[in-house]
Amino acid sequence: MRSHYCGQVNEDHLGQEIELCGWVHRRRDHGGVIFIDLRDREGLVQVVIDPDTVEAFATAERVRSEYVLKISGLVRGRPEGTINPDMATGKIEVLGRNVEILNAAETPPFPLDDEREVGEDVRLKYRYIDLRRPQMLRRMRIRSQVAGTLRRFLEDNGFMEIETPILTKSTPEGARDYLVPSRTHPGEFFALPQSPQLFKQLLMVSGMDRYYQIVRCFRDEDLRADRQPEFTQLDIETSFMSEEQIITLTEQMIRELFAKVLEVPLHDPFPRMSYDEAIDRFGIDRPDLRIPLELVDVGDVMANVEFKVFSGPAKSADGRVAALRLPGGCELSRKEIDGYTKYVSIYGAKGLAYIKINDLDAGREGLQSPILKFLPDDAVTAIIERTGAQTGDLIFFGADRASIVNEALGALRVKLGHDRGLVERGWRPVWIVDFPMFERDEKNDRWTSIHHPFTSPKVDDAAALAADPGGAKSQAYDLVLNGTEVGGGSIRIHSAEMQAEVLKLLGISDEEAEAKFGFLLDALKYGCPPHGGLAFGLDRLVMLMTGASSIREVIAFPKTQTAACVLTNAPSPVADAQLKELGVRLRKPPVAEEKS
Repeated sequence: MRSHYCGQVNEDHLGQEIELCGWVHRRRDHGGVIFIDLRDREGLVQVVIDPDTVEAFATAERVRSEYVLKISGLVRGRPEGTINPDMATGKIEVLGRNVEILNAAETPPFPLDDEREVGEDVRLKYRYIDLRRPQMLRRMRIRSQVAGTLRRFLEDNGFMEIETPILTKSTPEGARDYLVPSRTHPGEFFALPQSPQLFKQLLMVSGMDRYYQIVRCFRDEDLRADRQPEFTQLDIETSFMSEEQIITLTEQMIRELFAKVLEVPLHDPFPRMSYDEAIDRFGIDRPDLRIPLELVDVGDVMANVEFKVFSGPAKSADGRVAALRLPGGCELSRKEIDGYTKYVSIYGAKGLAYIKINDLDAGREGLQSPILKFLPDDAVTAIIERTGAQTGDLIFFGADRASIVNEALGALRVKLGHDRGLVERGWRPVWIVDFPMFERDEKNDRWTSIHHPFTSPKVDDAAALAADPGGAKSQAYDLVLNGTEVGGGSIRIHSAEMQAEVLKLLGISDEEAEAKFGFLLDALKYGCPPHGGLAFGLDRLVMLMTGASSIREVIAFPKTQTAACVLTNAPSPVADAQLKELGVRLRKPPVAEEKS
């Protein structure tokens, strides 16, 4: 029906008769001459319809926004003074000689020809219209380019694309499964995969050597800006490669991705940072290195002060006292400081102590703080020296269990960086390595996996792992980009003995292990090669690369923050007959008794 896309018409086509199809982005009537900006996925082109072409002009007079048209006409240069440098087609226009209305359109629920803010609920309800907006088209195009670039890189490096099952077995991976009742096996359920983890390991046992898949995964968990109940990841697994080799190869892939899609060079190589260093300096294991603020330990300085708010955590084995220097922070008002105090309370912090350095040369007289009276001179001097504070700076303090201090000050660091305009431009990738193998769940008095139960420890001996699980490090690695984890992986356990020991340490009995992972444990006995892999969050990558604020902005048909689809009204009830066929009976949720 068409000979060219609207956004691809240029000066090379001058004098040519062309046919275009698209939507009316804008229609203007200027003194008897009608201008139509016609839009398709490649962009806009200006069409001019003169009254001389009587039939075409009459049709153009009936046209409204978002009508679907087919237009044939002559490509000509725009008159002097009318060139639009902001449009790719801004040097030409099409003299329309025939206009055909392929379909009329009702007035859209929101305008598509400007950047006006529209409520997300409305955008998602009419997502098919929202996707017509140039900004959304650009994001979808970049998403397609990202997927294609990653595929080509992996194919060129000997990887095979292999599909793994969507209907599978429920296995614990840290979030709730989406369950699917089986009609043919009454009372039993499939689960939608949280990841293809076990199947890709089985592919390594099968000798596939290098596998990849752009795969849909499902997790029934509470949502955030970078989470969805269904999401897409680039899944990679390979045999006979070390942790270093996997990191090097996938790092090369990410550099090539940014170079080809965004034409942006990334630093070579990416820096590496241990998990312990990341927690110590930034409070979290996904640090945003664009923010030049760091946590500084002052526990030894505070251990002997009389103020128990500081000395208590400083002397505690699981406590921490840390400082965070904010350059120019003396400008903060008491109201602003109270706001940050309320903010850190979200993370369990009981308060937020601070010292303002109004005049460093004036000694204690140049300092301002409600806690100053509790601190001796030598402690104050040591804090200022260790943090590098200067006149005009402010020092925040966190004192509590280490986990609370890290989380609270880590979050405060990021918020201050954005609020105070301290975030540097550009891309700052970093590999986080040497993760702990386990962390202690004090509530349930058991060990839990930092990554997943199939991650290999750095020690080769199962007995050595059992002797000191709390001190064990894993062969795990995460890629963090501008404070967002975009990929994570590990070397897997390929020894049946080691896998059994890890499951035992996690409190999984032999019977439970056999019921949940028996097929994998059996496979490890039949010549499983050393192997490892990594999964990249495709949605998160595209979100960062397009500058979007949420992964919902780069998914064609996302769910809301309540895991619902307002476009199709899903989830929704199903007929009783269908439930009966599946052997499923619904229980009504309990209704709270009305107060008398």
